Amino acid sequence: MIDWHNGTTPGQREDERSAQERSECVLAYIPVVYYSALLCVGVPVNILTLVALYRLVVRTQKALYVYLLALTGSDILSQLFIIFVGFLLETAVFHRDVPVLLLRSVSMMEFSANHASIWATVPLTVDRYVALCHPLLHRQISYPARARRIIAVVLTLALASGVPFFWWSDMWRVSHEPNNLDTALIWTHVTIIYFLPCCIFLVLNSLIILRLRKRQRQQMCQDESGQQLAVPSRLGKTTAMLLAVTSVFAVLWAPRTGVVLYHLYVTSVHNDWRVHLAYDLANMLAMLNTAVNFFLYCFVSKPFRAAVRDVLLFRGAPLHPRRPLRNQRTPANASTSSISSTKRSQREVTPLSPKRADNNKM
Repeated sequence: MIDWHNGTTPGQREDERSAQERSECVLAYIPVVYYSALLCVGVPVNILTLVALYRLVVRTQKALYVYLLALTGSDILSQLFIIFVGFLLETAVFHRDVPVLLLRSVSMMEFSANHASIWATVPLTVDRYVALCHPLLHRQISYPARARRIIAVVLTLALASGVPFFWWSDMWRVSHEPNNLDTALIWTHVTIIYFLPCCIFLVLNSLIILRLRKRQRQQMCQDESGQQLAVPSRLGKTTAMLLAVTSVFAVLWAPRTGVVLYHLYVTSVHNDWRVHLAYDLANMLAMLNTAVNFFLYCFVSKPFRAAVRDVLLFRGAPLHPRRPLRNQRTPANASTSSISSTKRSQREVTPLSPKRADNNKM
């Protein structure tokens, strides 16, 4: 058997010495109980969400539910790799006493699943921005087939981005100061999982909110003039769902990002029990993000609640779902169709002459 050198584990003497100097886990068995409960609740809830969203995709043929479907699938992968394999099996059961190659391979898969879970929200945010700020363009480019291709690209990039973290150091057990490789990996990690997506969410959500405020002012002005502005109510619910998902992510992942940077520049998790405690609590909060989306969807979306009710009551999906249009019409075609429909309605209203009436009877 090949003896793989573990860069994160010192030699035998240093290992015994670091075990004596290692900061204690103040929470004891609380993380094990917490992650077990989170896994028992989160996985069934996410599977229920997956089935309900799949029914909505088949029924409505909307790209929105395709993005939410990918987000839910990524959350399930995060729960399996990070919570079940990483925290419960490797740490609680085997106490990290596993082959180094397996340990690093699982770490790489954990980061890949984590990146996929976070970045699956980015195409959803872009889709909502285009829907609000460029509705005509959204009608042309937003459909399930394109959404599936975008999700495939995002998941492929997320899988590739986890490869460098094969050399990620175990922050709980490394006694030495972070070296250049650790610094590069930590900054890459916090940029991919927090800073970059949060910047995208902040910019696009700000533009969405400004657009909504402008639309509300236009509606108030037209209400005063006696006119009405048709604004679909479902657009507001979808935007509220997006804002809730991105806001919860930003809040739950902020403590872990701060603790990781504190470990890098101030004092390590291995040496200070307070940093160890903060890191454990931050990880528990971050993993909570993989199980809360179901409740956000239920609170905001009435179609999702109806789909969940159908799944729980074992009701079948509709036999004839609405089929998507093969070619999206351009605004010019749409205006032409509206003109032709107006002409048809005028012909229906206009009384026929006796000769034309006879011809129609024939």
